[in-house]
Amino acid sequence: MQTPPVADATPRYYHLILEPDLFGGWSLVREWGQQGRPGRVRREHFEDREAAEAAFMRVRDAQLGRGYRVVFAEGEGMGP
Repeated sequence: MQTPPVADATPRYYHLILEPDLFGGWSLVREWGQQGRPGRVRREHFEDREAAEAAFMRVRDAQLGRGYRVVFAEGEGMGP
């Protein structure tokens, strides 16, 4: 996701990734910052995929409410 470009301000990005771990759990990885600069990364662990997906959707919806727009999506259920 990213914010739309505004005047001289550099767009900001917010990247969300769900990934399985080696022990049957799941991680939600979030990275955010300004385009062209290193971002901050936060990783949260969940015991199962359903909990990780619910957290993913909560974070995504919160960022959409803050003005971010989806510019690329990949994964299950993301196609037409």
